[in-house]
Amino acid sequence: KQMYFPPAVTAVQRCRTAAPVLIPALARKPSLTSAFASAHSSPATSTVAPSAAHVPVPTKRKLKHQNEATKDKVPHDVRQRYVNMFTEEFLKTTANVNDAFQKALAEERTVYNRSVNKLKYMSVAVNALKKLKNHTALAAKADDVALYESLKDYILTEEKLIESNYPFQHPEKSGCAILFADNKKGSADSVKRICCRCGATYSVSQMGKHTRKEECNYHYGKGVTRRVPGGVETRYNCCEGVMGAPGCQVFKLHVHDSLSLDGFVSTVPKHPDTSCPGVYSLDCEMCYTIHGLELSRVTLVNSGLQVVYDTFVRPDSEVIDYNTRFSGISEEDVKGIHTSLKEVQETLLSFINADTILIGHGLETDLCALKLLHWTVVDTSVVFPHRLGPPHKLTLNNLTAEYLRRIIQESVCGHDTAEDAAACMELMLWKIKEDGKLKK
Repeated sequence: KQMYFPPAVTAVQRCRTAAPVLIPALARKPSLTSAFASAHSSPATSTVAPSAAHVPVPTKRKLKHQNEATKDKVPHDVRQRYVNMFTEEFLKTTANVNDAFQKALAEERTVYNRSVNKLKYMSVAVNALKKLKNHTALAAKADDVALYESLKDYILTEEKLIESNYPFQHPEKSGCAILFADNKKGSADSVKRICCRCGATYSVSQMGKHTRKEECNYHYGKGVTRRVPGGVETRYNCCEGVMGAPGCQVFKLHVHDSLSLDGFVSTVPKHPDTSCPGVYSLDCEMCYTIHGLELSRVTLVNSGLQVVYDTFVRPDSEVIDYNTRFSGISEEDVKGIHTSLKEVQETLLSFINADTILIGHGLETDLCALKLLHWTVVDTSVVFPHRLGPPHKLTLNNLTAEYLRRIIQESVCGHDTAEDAAACMELMLWKIKEDGKLKK
């Protein structure tokens, strides 16, 4: 069995809309031309004694001087642009930024030395970049095959899927799902809802809208129990208020966190071939609507920690609260967005099949939000269990701090789906590497 031993993974750099300027400007530091001067130095540049007689320069040396002068006509900004593009490609297979930059410099120097003018330079550079991209794609594919084989040991069994409350196909209703351990509190009355924030019961119409406006006073934090002199006490970690104290937050309406179990689609088996089914890490964000929780954003990253799919989603129902404090999504973000859940499902099914490994933290909620039936999953909340066992789970923030020595979810603007998805992938890369050491 082929084992996958990934290199040390550095923090992922995301949302980079342009290549980084890695070479200093000409005005402040020597240009690239000066950096490569040693490669193009000529004996003709040495000082000639005044008393020396005039000696005709050989024809070959004259041609060499002409070529040097022609090469200098390649503008610095053109060379800079290709160095940046080469660096971007090398970063896909190199963990260290400096190493990737040095490789890019060497590649650009080779292109530069083979060129006699700007036109030739650009032609050679384009071909070199294309060749480099093909090499990167082949390397990534080979890495994914080894990673896929290593991850098979962590795929959840059917028993674990049921225990973790993953959605399964309803035995009688096509396109519907069933949860075997539905722990959400609900009301037997079709026009009554229980607020998931404050616990109050409120009334709704047949359409799901509130029959009257009623403010919700709640704590967004959880109760944390600590030892104190004489016993223990529980306080909310949002405001340090004692358990049972009035809420520290006020919202205009109550909300509930029900999940619709209709409209589900299933991933299909892959057609017989030898290619890798793929490995992706997934994270979703949801918002509160009149019908409960609905998808508002989805992000997938590959094993190289690069975002392969990321989109905001317009919920089908009327939105009550975007839950910006945690989701990081505001009304402005989805303004003008027309991507529907159905379109997201179609896109995902175009490159995800039943054998594709999806990695996530508490992935059952994400799959319910996507309305996607898929059971080839690796759940970091199961791979890294809580010491008290189920249903207790460690947060993703705690796991990255403990195992990756990095803090995530620090932004006051809410979570970043790309950051969370990448953290799950990094955790599994770390886990495979550490377990590989033990097998040795």
